[in-house]
Amino acid sequence: MKLKELIGPIKINEIIGDINKEISGLTADSRKAAEGWMFVAVRGVTVDGHSFIGSLKGKGVAAIVVETMPEDREEGVTYLKVDNSAVALGELASRWYGEPSKRLKLVGVTGTNGKTTTATLIYEMARLMGYKAGLLSTVVNYVDTEAIHADQTTPDALTINRLLAQMVERGCEYAAMEVSSHAADQHRIAGLQFAGGVFTNLTRDHLDYHKTVQAYLAAKKSFFDGLGADAFALTNIDDKTGEVMLQNTRAARKGYSLRNMADFRGRVIESRLDGTLMSFNGREVDVLFTGKFNAYNLTAVYGTSILLGWEHETVLLNMSRLVPVAGRFQTFHSQQSGVTAIVDYAHTPDAVVNVISAIRDVVGNRGQIITVVGAGGNRDKGKRPIMAKEAARLSDRVILTSDNPRFEEPSEILHDMEAGLDTEEARRKALSIVDRRQAIRTAVALAQNGDVVLVAGKGHEDYQEVKGVKHHFDDREEVKEALGGGK
Repeated sequence: MKLKELIGPIKINEIIGDINKEISGLTADSRKAAEGWMFVAVRGVTVDGHSFIGSLKGKGVAAIVVETMPEDREEGVTYLKVDNSAVALGELASRWYGEPSKRLKLVGVTGTNGKTTTATLIYEMARLMGYKAGLLSTVVNYVDTEAIHADQTTPDALTINRLLAQMVERGCEYAAMEVSSHAADQHRIAGLQFAGGVFTNLTRDHLDYHKTVQAYLAAKKSFFDGLGADAFALTNIDDKTGEVMLQNTRAARKGYSLRNMADFRGRVIESRLDGTLMSFNGREVDVLFTGKFNAYNLTAVYGTSILLGWEHETVLLNMSRLVPVAGRFQTFHSQQSGVTAIVDYAHTPDAVVNVISAIRDVVGNRGQIITVVGAGGNRDKGKRPIMAKEAARLSDRVILTSDNPRFEEPSEILHDMEAGLDTEEARRKALSIVDRRQAIRTAVALAQNGDVVLVAGKGHEDYQEVKGVKHHFDDREEVKEALGGGK
């Protein structure tokens, strides 16, 4: 592509060099830059791309995008100065791949909890409605029906646009994607055109990165601030920050709720461990999901489906055909012992409360809830005692254990969690077992007929990260083995 065409409508403050040359590649990684390529010097969280400009000399790079024009410039290289190179990278990536988001109806989902489930179910609903669709999520990416490994919740701008372009090439008409707070803050979604945005909820998370809840909220809100006038902004009005998300958006403002009057109203009529009887805007549907948190996710999916213009009666029919996402309230039952185990990705205090409450709503006092929970290393330490406290408050027994310790000592993480056990009753309920496999086996061994074992924190993950190495570990495999082959 000609450099002149690539930069097109993008705001460039200063250009030094020829813009009529051909560009043969685009990257923000100096190690990948090659002859004829454009390098975008992005100021990252830990690394500033400007510091690598000198290493590009002699590589034949065609153009370099900067925020600060270097004094030592290489002859024959075109330099382009912008206000924010991360934003420019997103816009350039979109142009490079043919602006694929404009050729799809792309829906972004943001919030603390429920992003993966909601985005995945929008993708699944599109397919049930007879359309080809794509998905960008924490668990897996899909280009139509082809599964592609996902490394992070929201990929970098180049990967996003490459995958969206593949979706267009395969004939996809719709796409759903998770929009993490990190991605919004780092402008990874710059240059994308969204047909709509969905907000699930906001609770404490990622404060190791954002530092304050207000900064975390602002990152989420920036996604809605950037939506176009032709898009829709669908928010959970039962969440105290739901209306805040819509304050400055140009998009059509819509709400969903389980408690209040809203454009899209969901209601839980009857709960079971294997499903729920719900109503959506007064129409009853039996769904294969359990818990109030899932009722919110499903109501968001219902609202999104209607806002995308899909036929109402078919949407209602397909709500009953949607199936849970891997590692999200995934249920296993042993016929022999009568014990049920649930594996869930809950890794924030609010998510732990939600999933245990959902189990209690069904089980009542007819069985015990035994919760296995840990906390990740090198992440927000402040949530550790809160998670332990809530798990002990709502469960009959709780076992504190390792999650992904990363570069921390598991015993120190458990010590932080144990600080939340601030009553004699909480301490009496709790055990600390560092080895996660042993913790799961102990929980199942303690359970009796009618009891439920919740294994929280890792969900779909099939590894444990220890000292920079990922070791194979899958909660679902461990649960099935502990149950003696439960299904």
